[in-house]
Amino acid sequence: MRSLRELYRIGIGPSSSHTMGPQTAAQLYLQRHPEARGFEVTLYGSLAATGKGHMTDVAIEDVLQPAAPTRILWEPQTFLPFHPNGMKYVCLDEAGKPYDPWTVYSVGGGALSEGEGSVQGGPELYDLNTMEEIIHWCQDSGCAFWEYVEQCEGPEIWDYLHEVWMVMCEAVERGIDHEGVLPGPLGLQRKAPVYYTKAKGYKANLQSDGLVYAYALAVSEENASGGRIVTAPTCGSCGVIPAVLYHLSHNHTFSEQRILHALATAGLIGNLVKHNASISGADVGCQGEVGVACAMASAAACQLFGGSVAQIEYAAEMGLEHHLGMTCDPVCGLVQIPCIERNAFAAARALDANFYASMSDGQHRVSFDRIVRVMKQTGHDLPSLYKETSEGGLAKI
Repeated sequence: MRSLRELYRIGIGPSSSHTMGPQTAAQLYLQRHPEARGFEVTLYGSLAATGKGHMTDVAIEDVLQPAAPTRILWEPQTFLPFHPNGMKYVCLDEAGKPYDPWTVYSVGGGALSEGEGSVQGGPELYDLNTMEEIIHWCQDSGCAFWEYVEQCEGPEIWDYLHEVWMVMCEAVERGIDHEGVLPGPLGLQRKAPVYYTKAKGYKANLQSDGLVYAYALAVSEENASGGRIVTAPTCGSCGVIPAVLYHLSHNHTFSEQRILHALATAGLIGNLVKHNASISGADVGCQGEVGVACAMASAAACQLFGGSVAQIEYAAEMGLEHHLGMTCDPVCGLVQIPCIERNAFAAARALDANFYASMSDGQHRVSFDRIVRVMKQTGHDLPSLYKETSEGGLAKI
């Protein structure tokens, strides 16, 4: 597995796979061909089907258009074999003749692949790539999950996670004070400020859930409006972990150091899924985005409340298991309905998974590794119309 820096990416919404990935690809292609007199970019499959709603064309043109005229072609019915989020970049010379085509895939979380390996990917830092292996390491060494992260990444990872945490907090705080309508044809009103104000008026037993909803809505609405967020593990699921950790840091006075340790554990969970399955909605549906975010937040919360290695693994497994089969069917191809609301519910469910796991001894029948394999297979069994193509489910309303 690679660094958590490639999982927690700081950037601009609304979509890691449809905005951040294609924009990075455009930047790389422009660096390779600054001499080009024109560019032609073909978007395939899911990128083409929901690219306009996700502003894929805008993200690409912002990079290439200042250098040379750029044409975007849309092929929503053509799915390249490696991944649904395929794109092809082509240069044009003075005579308009194409040369040096480059096919690349946006595989989720802002990452790129050429089919065989990552583009711009760093070295493999983690020598253990399954939960079972990591649990054995923890049991043999007496260390926690976050200590395994530190051993693999080095102590400098804490500076990066501090930056990640600051961006998450800023997104929450901007979002709960940001009123108005989200961009796009749905005319969707922001809800975070209202939820935050109402939650403050409830008694303590209800206030907790209300605040978690408000914080998740705040970050997700910032993402939907193109604000600065952290992929956790994607833009579409970026509200879950900040909501849970912001709530716990403020309402239970956990220190920043403990929050960063929890972020490291959450990142390890997300990395395991990314390595062994997928975090791309176009590949496995929303279970790979919101489901994985819930698993990450469940593990982080369980660690903060003193859960054992077995209980943390159970919380993560539960967070993912109970999102199995979740489709990715955004209305109008926008990261708004049902994405924003799903972040709020997943954040609350993560706290429930933590509590449920903490009540147990950590022993359970279905392992985290097993549920990751099931999620991958379930995602590949889903018809393409339920995987970010706006051809089925809620997208048809």
